[in-house]
Formats: sequence, structure tokens, C-alpha cells
Amino acid sequence: MTKDVIALTPEMPDPMALLAGLHAGGPDLGLTTAADDAVIQLCTPAGRPLVSVEAPVIVHTPGEAERLLGAQEAFPDVPFWWTEARASTAVPEAESLAGSFCGRLTLLLGGTTWPADAATVQVVRTPGEPDGHDVTPRPAPEGALPAVDVLTDSTAVVLTDRPVIALTAWLSDVLRAAVTSGRALHIVTPSHVRLSQPLRTALTGPPNRWVVQDPDCGYYDGLSGAVLQWRDGTFAPALDQNGEATLAAAFASSETPAEHQLTVSFRCHHSPDADLLLGRSLETAWHHLTGTGPVGWGTAEPINLPWSPRQLTALARDRAPDPSHLLAVGRPDRPALATLRVSRTESGVTEDVTLSLGHTADEPPPLHAVEPLAEAFVAEHGLSTMLITLRRSRHDLTVPAHLEGPPIPVSFTLGAADVQAVGLDHARHPPLPQPPTPLGPATSPALHYPLSDGSSPDAWTDLEALTRHLRNA
Repeated sequence: MTKDVIALTPEMPDPMALLAGLHAGGPDLGLTTAADDAVIQLCTPAGRPLVSVEAPVIVHTPGEAERLLGAQEAFPDVPFWWTEARASTAVPEAESLAGSFCGRLTLLLGGTTWPADAATVQVVRTPGEPDGHDVTPRPAPEGALPAVDVLTDSTAVVLTDRPVIALTAWLSDVLRAAVTSGRALHIVTPSHVRLSQPLRTALTGPPNRWVVQDPDCGYYDGLSGAVLQWRDGTFAPALDQNGEATLAAAFASSETPAEHQLTVSFRCHHSPDADLLLGRSLETAWHHLTGTGPVGWGTAEPINLPWSPRQLTALARDRAPDPSHLLAVGRPDRPALATLRVSRTESGVTEDVTLSLGHTADEPPPLHAVEPLAEAFVAEHGLSTMLITLRRSRHDLTVPAHLEGPPIPVSFTLGAADVQAVGLDHARHPPLPQPPTPLGPATSPALHYPLSDGSSPDAWTDLEALTRHLRNA
């Protein structure tokens, strides 16, 4: 497994501190750069990568270290600087080298490391390399994938072990580079590891996979449970005598948790307006369902910037006409995560948002707030569609490598423009036990369709019937 060591420091790692860290292997190691110089790699004089160091990121969002790294002795108060060092498995000494790099940063700048016992300040020598080489920068080859562990013609494999595997800037770069090169990304972890929801979303669907090592079956897919085997340079399902994939016992062995996740997936469309501020619909959902607003946003994890619709809008405008994929997070005591996709259309701007809220076993989900939220979306944010689901799952919003409860539809809301496109009379008479509730102006209403209280799987049948009805207008 790739060994990650992270330095969390109250002061920014300046060039002198970084230089001291990079000399953890003595003066004989070389340097390469990658990802537009955002990643520095310590290499042997022969060019073998040992440690990849990410550009430091300042984190203003409280609770991100605890969310992604777990509880340990006190992490620094926000704001702090997050600097990742990833050690290659190709050389045994690389892990100590990463620990010495981070240990030197915290010695000079204060703060702590993760794991807590990884930090040293010793000089780490790599055996079998000639002495007397200066530290000289060498750029990585154009199009090279950033520091993957195994690379075949079809697959980039990352081996890693940390409490929560997150959609970091580095992993986002790996995923983009894999797609660009026509490869799948397979992330291999032990069974105790969990994924963050943003990474789980990014890995949805083949050819990308979360590959879990299991002592009994060998490998299985952490999202589907299919037993896997390494074949022809990639992980593929192991088929039985009938040619069917088999389910790993470890995936189905755990009990369904008593905790819940409420998920709100909605689309809002905005007319082109120079004064448009994106993220306001997400704020509305957050306030209706939690009583508070988002506290941080960013393009990767850790989610590092203070919540600001104005800055979020500026980034989306800078990236237009390309779409923007953004993340948002709530307070540490109120688990909530959102993904936001902003895209330009012929008639304006569309926001596609998925907001997930975690609730403990003794904390009922706020289903009473669903219809008022739909009303607010219709009145203020140009709602196109909204689907609410509820599932039995971890309240910390991480994804374990075993089966959890399926999402159950709670309600579906169709915006006024979409109702008019379907036909008001047709949309008002779906094949459902309950009629829809009109929202907004009587002459041009949106329609809110209640489906269940989130406990009956039969709600999927009703949602499918509703979908067919609306499509067959």
C-alpha cells in the first residue's frame, strides 16, 4: 500500500521549510515535478520516484481533519496548512522518507502529522544508489499519470490505506489523467477503509472500481460486492460456472445500521443574469433541513475555503463554458455534504446539486421540512426537479466496503416549466395513491408528489410509474 503522511501546520510551508523537508533523504536525491508543478517528487539518482509531495493547501473549514483522518490528539485550529506526502511501495525506505519530510515541516512550523507516530527528522538513506548527486529538478514526461502504483495498458492502480479515501486534488488529477489516456482507475484498499461520498460519486460505474482486499475471497468490489480477480492487466469480476459474478461474503455480512442518510437531489435553472449568485439554492436547502448553512466549499477534499457564493460564482464564470464540479460541507456537529455541478445551457445556467445529511439512530430525519423546501425552490430558485430519498446508512456520510440499506424515495417535485411541458392536466393525474400538491401560482403551478415516509421499498414502484406517466404525456 502507498503510505500517506500528512503535515498539518499552523504556518505556511515556505520555500526554506520545504527545502529542509526535501533534504530528508540527504543531498543525493533528485527532484521531478508533475501536475503543472503542483507536485514535487523525490527520486533516486536513477529517477525512481520515492515520495510525491502535494502543494500545501490552506484549510479554513473546521472539522475537515477529523472528518477525513479520524480522531487523534488535537489537530491545529483553523486555518492550518495541509501538506501531503505519498511514499511509493517500490522502495521500503520511502515510507520513512515521507515521515521525515513531514516531521521536519512540523519541527520548523509547529502542528502535527498524520499518522501521529510517522514523524521523524532523521536522514533516510536509500540503498544501492551512487553517492555524490546534487538535488536537481527534472520534469515528468508529458502526459504521465501522477504517481500511480501500477500502470497497465488498460488500468491505473492506486494502492492506499487511510481511514477515509477522499477526492483529493491529486486523486482528481489521477482520475482525469486515466480517463484522458483511456484507462480505468482502480483504488485498492484494506477492508476497514471507507470512501468519502464525493469519491464514491466519482467512481460510480465501470470501468473505475474500488477494489477491497479480503483475507477470504482475495479481492472484491467495495461498491457492488462482486468478487474480483486480476486478469489481463486489470481487476475484473470472477465468474462462476454459469458465467455470473459472485458476491463476496464479506460485503453482505454486516448488519444494516440504524442510522440514516437523507439525500436531496435537485436541479435549478437560472436565466442569464450578470448579478446571478450560484449556491443560493444550496443554502436554502441547507437552512430548511439543518437550521444552518454550509461552512466550506472547494473543488477537492479537504474542502478548504470558507463558504462564499460570490467566490463560487466567480470560479464557475472563469471556467465557463466548461462545467464546474464543486463540493460543500457543513458544521462538524451536523454531518452534511454536497456536490454541485454548474453548467451553461442555451437558455442560461443550470445547477445540479446532491445534498446528503447524516442522522443518528435517535435523530429523526426532517421529513416535515421537505414540502416547505420544495415551495421555496419553486418560489425563489427556478426549480426543475427534486428527488428526496432516505436510506439506512452511516450518519458520518462515509461509504464502507459492505452492503448498506438502499435509498427509498420520499417525494418527487416537478417545476412549473416542466409541468407545462408535460401538460398540467396530465401531470395532475398520475397513477399514485396520493394526488400531487400544487405549489406556486394556480395558473402555472409546480407539482409535489409524496411517495413514502422512506421506509417502504414499494416507493420505487410508485416512482417508476410516475416517471413513465410523465414521459408518456
